[in-house]
Amino acid sequence: MNQVGIVMGSDSDYSVMEDAIKVLKEFGVSYEVKVSSAHRTLERTLNWVSGFEGQGGKVIIAGAGMAAHLPGVVAGATTLPVIGVPIRSGALEGVDALYAIVQMPPGVPVATVGINGAKNGGLLAVQMIALSDQNLRVALKDYRVTMAEGVEAKDKALQEKLK
Repeated sequence: MNQVGIVMGSDSDYSVMEDAIKVLKEFGVSYEVKVSSAHRTLERTLNWVSGFEGQGGKVIIAGAGMAAHLPGVVAGATTLPVIGVPIRSGALEGVDALYAIVQMPPGVPVATVGINGAKNGGLLAVQMIALSDQNLRVALKDYRVTMAEGVEAKDKALQEKLK
């Protein structure tokens, strides 16, 4: 059983969504990845969502650019948490996708990360799963400690450079 489903409207979105995959791998969270369009393959998308939920999936990360309907369509088809990743593309450089994803109607929420923010999408999915997984919760705390240590090391190196 895969815990996280990652779906994107086009294979050109993979270079962004790969950041979520890297996070899931780092934390040992199982996942599956699909290309399926809210517009061009609607029935396929809905069938995948239903199947993923039915096999015990826990969270879906949906990436889309421009009109960015995919996260909303996915959220409308499941009660699983959906994380939307707006993809930078088109004339508006992803702002249109951000607005489309974040402005869901009441009753159909989509958690939304920043433009091209698939890494944070992956981390948010891990946090959601960690609510019922103590080992994952500990791993997240360790991850945060490591991040803080990295900042402190960079500051120390800068201070040395300034002497």
